[in-house]
Amino acid sequence: MSHQPLSAELRVEFAYTRSLGPTLGAFLTALRAHRVLGVRGADGRVHVPPAEYDPVTAEPLTELVEVGSTGTVLSWTWQPEPLAGQPLQRPFGWALIRLDGADTALLHAVDVPGPDSLSIGLRVRARWTAEPVGAITDLACFEPLDAATPEPPVPEFAEDVRGTVSPINLHYRHSASAAESEFLRGVARGELTGQRCPVCAQVYIPPRGACPTDGVPLTDWVRLSDEGTVTSFCVVNVPFLGQRIPPPYVAAAVLLDGADIPFQHLVLGIAPEQVRMGLRVRAVWRPREQWGHTLENIDHFTPTGAPDAPFDSFARHL
Repeated sequence: MSHQPLSAELRVEFAYTRSLGPTLGAFLTALRAHRVLGVRGADGRVHVPPAEYDPVTAEPLTELVEVGSTGTVLSWTWQPEPLAGQPLQRPFGWALIRLDGADTALLHAVDVPGPDSLSIGLRVRARWTAEPVGAITDLACFEPLDAATPEPPVPEFAEDVRGTVSPINLHYRHSASAAESEFLRGVARGELTGQRCPVCAQVYIPPRGACPTDGVPLTDWVRLSDEGTVTSFCVVNVPFLGQRIPPPYVAAAVLLDGADIPFQHLVLGIAPEQVRMGLRVRAVWRPREQWGHTLENIDHFTPTGAPDAPFDSFARHL
């Protein structure tokens, strides 16, 4: 077996949607109109962005205060290689900016030619986007006070901002363990393999390198069948972003023949209301030219037509 671990670039992304209360709703409504609001705390300080609750007394804050769209850089750092989704797609500065009339700092981007143009005490002004939507991105960035960028016209909207959508994006490289790598290489060959504990004789799939019960290394590889038994399941009725199968459908725990732990996969080819514990199923593999180092090589499981497995045969694997 190869001992070189596998790795892959992975991305997790979704749109986070939330409703806004009176404080943040007013803040984003004002940004859309090229204005900045803060809120006054119990000690008289004006917080920007506005806090919903006082950081000292924890009481709700309601006194909104308009502050200026110009301010002073309190501290900064340089972003030499901007990432996707950041305010500017050329090198820029991140800065803590205390707006005129505020007592706390706002973190935002500053558009300057280079780090030599940034300094503590630099006076800056807001640069507004031409197509505001009621989000923090309506304030496109800040620029030095003497910059000559023309300000776009202030738009008009009939309703206040009541909600916001924030895109969440996590891009990272995952390095598989040695056991996981060998398992995925087997999947790429159309094989399902597990590891047996030399002490308790339990067979784990996917393999995990060490037995979670006895704590000993797992070195004995076991070739498993791609047929198994549904031990438990749920019917998915709720649609969600990125869903590739229209609901309702079944996600089930499938105990492969020869294994001692089930793993999750889809069960299709049968009406959801007919799926049951003990149902015998087999893997339906994608066309070989679509195979990679992933369990997605198995498109789903489908009934074999064999009689149901007796409960006693999988009762201890629930």
